[in-house]
Amino acid sequence: MELDRQTETLFAVRKAFPFLDRPAEPREVEMLRQHAIHPVERELPGSGALGGLVGMSPAMQGIFATIRQAAPTSAPVLICGETGTGKELVAREIHKLSPRSDGPFVAINAAVLPETLIESELFGHEKGAFTGAMERRAGCFEQAHGGTLFLDEIGEMALCTQPKLLRILEDLRVRRLGGRNEISVDARVLAATSHSVVAHLREEIYYRLSVFQIVLPPLRERREDIPLIAKAMIQDLNKKHGAHVTGVDSDVLNLLARYDWPGNVRELRNVIERAVIVAGVGAIRLDHLPSPIFDMRSSRNTTKPSCLTGHLTLQLGQPLSQAEGAYIKLTLECVNNNRKRAAEILGISLRTLQNRICEFRKEAKAATSDS
Repeated sequence: MELDRQTETLFAVRKAFPFLDRPAEPREVEMLRQHAIHPVERELPGSGALGGLVGMSPAMQGIFATIRQAAPTSAPVLICGETGTGKELVAREIHKLSPRSDGPFVAINAAVLPETLIESELFGHEKGAFTGAMERRAGCFEQAHGGTLFLDEIGEMALCTQPKLLRILEDLRVRRLGGRNEISVDARVLAATSHSVVAHLREEIYYRLSVFQIVLPPLRERREDIPLIAKAMIQDLNKKHGAHVTGVDSDVLNLLARYDWPGNVRELRNVIERAVIVAGVGAIRLDHLPSPIFDMRSSRNTTKPSCLTGHLTLQLGQPLSQAEGAYIKLTLECVNNNRKRAAEILGISLRTLQNRICEFRKEAKAATSDS
């Protein structure tokens, strides 16, 4: 027979306070309960929440199970999902539930760092290592010693940096730029990408990072979670803004469930936050929502150029890079070489698209030289 909720809570309190090796007095139990009951309830199996992550859908319950399984280990985890699905929340939850939770959590986004700085950010540098290096600086691996390093948008990392990263992942030793000695580091690495397939990572790094792999579904594929997510957001935002919003009208919930949410949970939070501020008290109604957002069009499917509905002819045995290049070229032609629009259609960042175009040009130039 399943344990009831009270028994589960007692077990969770025992897990949170392992020093209780004797029967506790009622006053002690109540004190500990008041201290622990909030985080415990948010982490009980079947509660619909794990830290800042919320969802009762089968996909999210499976993700919660994987997080609980991976967290106590030191294994790397690769987190995949569209922008706004909560990849950093997953990383922080893994860190919080791990034996390293008292250590630092250091996050770095490879997509926003120029190639000239990413090695310095990751590995650190010595004074005078390059122009502008006025003092010694520890890199992210050193800063995360004893804790967790989160590499966001790992797929955007320059190809020339990846072999150095692989060596650190394998040896757990880092050498600062301009340094002579290697430094031992003890940092667990979690990585994330907004691409469903990490096409631009070296194969060795991909397999090294994806001992565990967590794929976060877009919000449009788990619409049943929207009421629960909205409720959790309202509770948090009431505290943040001093509001007293009690819930969401059924008409609003129906509208939220029909919208495609191209920005995923992040976009939903922005909408709920505005509604909480506008409503102030009571339930969120339709007039509290930013109406221009909800035009009920499929933001992804209906905006693609009609020429993309055609066919691309591929030859059996053709290298994947050539097929990818042909598809990117076709997409660019359809949008009159608007790279930003093409990147949106392809589901990649503008920087990734630009990198791929540069690679295609180098390959074409090399092929011309060889011939």
